[in-house]
Amino acid sequence: MTDQSLPSHHSPGEDPMGSYPNETMRLLMERGSLRQFTDEIIPADVLHQILAAGVQAASGGNLQPFSIIQTEDEDTRKKLANWLGQSFIGKAPVLLTFCIDLRRLQRWAKLDHAPFTADHSFRHFWISFQDTIIAAQNICTAADALGLGSVYIGSVLEYFRELKELFDLPQGVFPVVLLCLGYPEERPQPRTKLPVDVIVHKERYQELADQTLLEVYGKKYAGQTYEITDKRMESFTQVCTDVGGEAFAQECIKAVQEAGHFNQVQRYFGLHYRANVMAEDNPEYLQTLADLGFYWMHEYKKFGE
Repeated sequence: MTDQSLPSHHSPGEDPMGSYPNETMRLLMERGSLRQFTDEIIPADVLHQILAAGVQAASGGNLQPFSIIQTEDEDTRKKLANWLGQSFIGKAPVLLTFCIDLRRLQRWAKLDHAPFTADHSFRHFWISFQDTIIAAQNICTAADALGLGSVYIGSVLEYFRELKELFDLPQGVFPVVLLCLGYPEERPQPRTKLPVDVIVHKERYQELADQTLLEVYGKKYAGQTYEITDKRMESFTQVCTDVGGEAFAQECIKAVQEAGHFNQVQRYFGLHYRANVMAEDNPEYLQTLADLGFYWMHEYKKFGE
């Protein structure tokens, strides 16, 4: 899907932003994704406190429709690192795979004689997804507060079926994201982000002027350009042609040639998250959801219909 020779697409790091009203705000403002872990083991009591912070996360209806698979086994960590193509995953002492879990709720309903259709409901799926991510972020912040670091791995989506088998996930349990935890070799710098006045819209959505939009992204990714190679140009041309046709592809190619490099958005959607393939697997993902016990994409029929 991607050109592995491309350098990092993350925005440049920036120096800590200064003074804050309290330690919590400092942790939130200065967090960076950690990819260099020491060999230090996380003490059991520390890990328990971090996990407890996740369990205490906000949850719709207080249903807590998620489970966390805790992985410390070295062979399993290495297997996940190999699957996901990032060696540092195997070096993190603890991996946490956050899963939507409707299975536990379904069993509770059955045992206590209540109706249950959450596995057929998009509403339940949507809220459960939110709850799972909220719990993960609570754990991420708790880890930072206790001197650890973390990094999210979203590419578990390429291995849903393998993770189901690896972790013995029953029907109704679906992996969402992986979080690597450990002690940092050195504290990572926070990445440059878009400013508040770009992200936050007062009362109603407000489009930025074209030039302003280009300027804010230019500032976020200042100095990040990517060399033109034959392989990259060939790939970029194919992506642009597949998405917008030959005329659109020629327009994009001309822009690259005139600039003398690929810019960041061309890198993102033309070379890395390739726009011609990112949506083509939608039917397969929907089928995987159904195979793992989620049926909201199909029409629900009441009993006897």
